[in-house]
Amino acid sequence: MSGEIRDAITFGEQLLAQAGRIALRYFRQPLEVIDKDGNGRFDPVTVADREVERFIGNAIRERFPDHGTVGEEHGVIAGTSRFSWIIDPIDGTRAFISGMPAWGILLGLREHARCIAGLMHQPYLDETFVGTPDGAWMQHGSERRELHTRQDARLADAILYCTHPSIFPFPSELADFEYAAARCRLMRYGGDCYSYCLLALGQVDLVIEGGLQAYDIQPLIPIIEAAGGVVSGRDGDSAAGGGFVVAAANRTLHAEALAVLREAAAARGA
Repeated sequence: MSGEIRDAITFGEQLLAQAGRIALRYFRQPLEVIDKDGNGRFDPVTVADREVERFIGNAIRERFPDHGTVGEEHGVIAGTSRFSWIIDPIDGTRAFISGMPAWGILLGLREHARCIAGLMHQPYLDETFVGTPDGAWMQHGSERRELHTRQDARLADAILYCTHPSIFPFPSELADFEYAAARCRLMRYGGDCYSYCLLALGQVDLVIEGGLQAYDIQPLIPIIEAAGGVVSGRDGDSAAGGGFVVAAANRTLHAEALAVLREAAAARGA
């Protein structure tokens, strides 16, 4: 890993610690919630989302004036460098407004639009998960722990996570997910970005979700991959664009998950 990339990652860790303090000013406090969708599919946003993203974006442009940014709330601001950043200021806004500490601040460093390093900061728990070309770790206060997925996990004994059934935009996707879930040892709902980090930590084996945006998943991919896991679309294609995503603790489990999803589609005649 080059010194340039290492310096950017260190900057990202420090930046998220500062951004986390902003988010905590609003967490478990009275807060106005705006529905961005307005068409019956509740898509909440708060001043915390917007203030955190504004702070992160401004800090990046001050430190790296030629770097572009892509943010959930403020869109694309182009740069001239080969490096750019992708930002999800509060991943898990529903958890945030419910007072559940299952949300996080996501930040990804991209080179030529490919996310090469990712960070997830959960300020209430004082945890930061980092994935880089040289490895992955969790920083919890003063304790640093290397991240490793469970390499012996198989579908029949897997712990599967998904944020909520409504995350799947199509009934067919939910049906396929439920088919796969029935073949796992344990399935739990909830977690948002935190479940992907628990996968990297070796606590969760599989995450299957639909309807994701690029900013929901790109910063998490380097964390999982550097810890030994695999992330893809349901057909084994890149998950970087979002959509239907399968994250697994190891290649064998990943192959099993894709196979059972194909089996589910075939069973419903797709």
